[in-house]
Amino acid sequence: MDSTGLIVVTVVLVLGTVAGLWRRRVDGRLLSAGVPAGGAGRPVGGAGFDGPASGGSASSGPASSGPASSGPASSGPTSRGPGLSGDPSAAGQRIEPDLLARLGVEPAPATLLQFSSAFCAPCRAVRRVSAEVAGLLPGVRHVEVDAESHLDAVRALGIWRTPTLLVLDSTGRVVKRATGVPGKAQLIAVLGDLLPAA
Repeated sequence: MDSTGLIVVTVVLVLGTVAGLWRRRVDGRLLSAGVPAGGAGRPVGGAGFDGPASGGSASSGPASSGPASSGPASSGPTSRGPGLSGDPSAAGQRIEPDLLARLGVEPAPATLLQFSSAFCAPCRAVRRVSAEVAGLLPGVRHVEVDAESHLDAVRALGIWRTPTLLVLDSTGRVVKRATGVPGKAQLIAVLGDLLPAA
């Protein structure tokens, strides 16, 4: 093998290692949902919402069952930093009640809204952790949505990969979001701030 081939192989291995380490670092982190510039107060999924209402069912409660399709058919986001989506459409925004209803989200003090796909191994882990947390904390609902059956919502909320977990407050505002598998302790801490003191 000549020196050019060795250099190419070395560069590819280094880039692959860096990408793997970066992904390991940001997967599962619950990120604060900041209000995007120029979009404060604008609800997501309202009158300017593109796409038809889609059918399908969402599962909710601690005994959620899995979806039966594959992930969203979108291209990747532009990055604003580690773990941050370049599409701020859902960040800190209140999701319209009609969109929440189409996704099967009912009013609750806090909701864990999970976007999953059929061939997603981490989605099963997120489902398990979210269902356990919803079972532990009164007033918390877990709703799992099949991303492919709800492409209009996926686009409106800036969901780029599965699993994505949105933590919603009682008004439907996205408080935190995570891609990957968040820790049980992280979810409980975030929900503790949202739930009324007992």
